[in-house]
Amino acid sequence: MSRRNRSHTRTVALTGAVFALVATGCSKEAAEEVISETVVPVMTAPAVAGPIRGRVHATGLVSPAPGGETVVVAPEAARIVEIPRAEGDRVKAGDVLVRFEIPSSAAEVQKQVAEVARAQAALANAEANRVRSHDLFDRGVAARKEMEDADRAVADTQAALAQAEAARAAANLVAARSVVRATFDGVVAKRYHNPGDLVEPVSTDPVLRVIDPRRLEVVASVPLADSPRIIIGAAARLANVPVGDAEGGLKVLSRPSAVEVGTATIPVRLAFNAPTNLPAGAPVQVDIDAERHANAVLIPIPALVREGEETAVFVVIGDKAQRRPVQIGLTDGEHVEIISGVKAGEMVIVDGQAGLPDGAPVSVGDAAKPADAGNAEKGSDK
Repeated sequence: MSRRNRSHTRTVALTGAVFALVATGCSKEAAEEVISETVVPVMTAPAVAGPIRGRVHATGLVSPAPGGETVVVAPEAARIVEIPRAEGDRVKAGDVLVRFEIPSSAAEVQKQVAEVARAQAALANAEANRVRSHDLFDRGVAARKEMEDADRAVADTQAALAQAEAARAAANLVAARSVVRATFDGVVAKRYHNPGDLVEPVSTDPVLRVIDPRRLEVVASVPLADSPRIIIGAAARLANVPVGDAEGGLKVLSRPSAVEVGTATIPVRLAFNAPTNLPAGAPVQVDIDAERHANAVLIPIPALVREGEETAVFVVIGDKAQRRPVQIGLTDGEHVEIISGVKAGEMVIVDGQAGLPDGAPVSVGDAAKPADAGNAEKGSDK
């Protein structure tokens, strides 16, 4: 073999050795990555079977119940003479709330009083004329027609007097509206005017608002899509109030029947189970009990992992974490119903699953407290 060929052979061999070393290094590096894969510590809880009740969440206002509010409006254009009560003052049934001065009604009363007096005088004359006509007819001096005309005149004046008295009563009734009295025990919620003010007989110009604090309710605006889920008599509660708190307990009084104008909501009236200290007009959040699922698969809410539009959980199988897409149903403040993807009894990861790849090795720490299917049902949003 020539010197040139021997040199070429050594070069090829050297190059091959270099590639072999590189390949060996890569192979060892890849093997080291697999061997050194981190075991992730996680917390788990079991999926359990138990009951859960749907819940409709809505916003509302504390409002006077029907019959528990009086808004005073002038019966006619008038001047306010007296308003004895200020805002926050308590009133008793029969107390004077507002006294108006209505010139037109006073003048009408005087006019009708005069009409009654005129009708009474006309009747007296007619009755005197009838007595005289009957006497003349009995003596043969007057004709029967004169006697009958006198009788007819008495009847006409009696009718006129009755009409005048009715008009006077109507005028007195209008005049009586110049004094407005409380119809129930309550509190002055708002005072819009003062004595001396001129007011108009329109709802946009109220004078005084009185409410009964013992008769308050909540009027909630329920989304139209949730209206079929509302049942009369269903239990409800104020949000952020502990379950069992008497002040927070409510009951549905009316089933929604009409859409609020310009909105996609329906008004629902709810009565307080016990007297409340909330003032009228206070905004509140309410949760209304709806449908009930008796044997649902429940897991703690922290077990859910949301990625885009997909919801999943990680289930521990042996020492590996298995990712499961799930379909959820009702939820409450602690648990969520799993419609598909997880079975009762499987252990789901509730802590440590963030960023965890499917199939990753895990070590399970102390188990989280499992959902207690024997507890009382909890309201939930759907």
